[in-house]
Amino acid sequence: MGISNKARAQMGESSWIRRMFEEAAALAAEHGPENVFDLSLGNPILEPPPEFRAELMRIAKDETPGTHRYMPNAGLPETRAAVAGTLAKETGLPFTGAEVIMTCGAGAALNVTFKALLDPGDEVIVIAPYFAEYLFYVDNQGGTPVVARSLDDFQPDIDSIRDAMSERTRAVLINSPNNPTGAIYSEKTVGEVAGVIQEAEDRFGTEIFLISDEPYRKLMFTDEPYPFVYSHHPRTIVVTSHSKDLGLAGERIGYIAVNPGYGERGDLIDALTFANRTLGFVNAPALMQRLVARLQDASVDVDVYRRKKEFIYGALTGMGYECVEPMGAFYLFPSSPLEDDREFVALLQTKLVLTVPGIGFGTPGFFRLSFCVEDRTLEGALPGFEAALRDAGG
Repeated sequence: MGISNKARAQMGESSWIRRMFEEAAALAAEHGPENVFDLSLGNPILEPPPEFRAELMRIAKDETPGTHRYMPNAGLPETRAAVAGTLAKETGLPFTGAEVIMTCGAGAALNVTFKALLDPGDEVIVIAPYFAEYLFYVDNQGGTPVVARSLDDFQPDIDSIRDAMSERTRAVLINSPNNPTGAIYSEKTVGEVAGVIQEAEDRFGTEIFLISDEPYRKLMFTDEPYPFVYSHHPRTIVVTSHSKDLGLAGERIGYIAVNPGYGERGDLIDALTFANRTLGFVNAPALMQRLVARLQDASVDVDVYRRKKEFIYGALTGMGYECVEPMGAFYLFPSSPLEDDREFVALLQTKLVLTVPGIGFGTPGFFRLSFCVEDRTLEGALPGFEAALRDAGG
């Protein structure tokens, strides 16, 4: 029998992103890597900023005893304080290190959060299009994901969220800037989501958390201020990572930030810390914690991603593709010229262009491409996009 039936079923449903990445490797072996244009994986191409290497060298030369030993499960006090200081400056709220838990990236942060909040059968509302792993993260901790819709501009459909609410709803999960659309949820939208949560709390006599997944928060192509969730609802939790803003995807370093205005945050932080330990993460990597403590104001050059976005968005819409312009992150989510997005992605694959079907993000009829790749990959993919659109009758 081997592996569990559940694991076997989930593996069959698992990420289209990884599936297409593996297809790209096979095509590269057959046709040569220079002839294959892989836009399937959101693997940030920008190297960490110069401050990263300077700080890494400083830490490497530090021979202070205990540098690499265990620390409190919530993280190094000085790192938590540094993160809190930046959050306080950005939000105007009285964050302290006590409201911050360091984690092994945003994926770990979400699993830790769901373990701390969910009893078996509790529901978490996710909004399509969504990052596909969300469904597994909720299931990992005994919860049930419930999917709500977005509007045509990829802002959440408030009525759909309202309809999805039940007495078992424990949390609503949002992601802005969004993967896969690049949409940034407006201040008005965030306030409306919080309002629906408050309505449901009053109706059912329950407490519902608003969880915001923000790994792309510093990758924005607008001068508008970021609409933080904290002021809209007391039971707010932010999870994030430095995978994108510092180009550290492989280092697995992120954090959870609990609203300092939540009156019962002490119990919540204790539960999050316990979950961080007992899920086997124990603590976030000591080296990365020491490093990011001094890099909270640093970032990769967002203008590089902005230029790539403008190039590929302009090229595809100029050909005739329909697409909502992304305002953040590093993805485009165009409409599929064929009704079956999987069929169109397969057609692109015959042109040696790798993308991901929208069904993998809970939204059929679209496809996702990542523009955090070399310019030559974006440029080389254009003939394939044009030929596929022509073959599809576009």
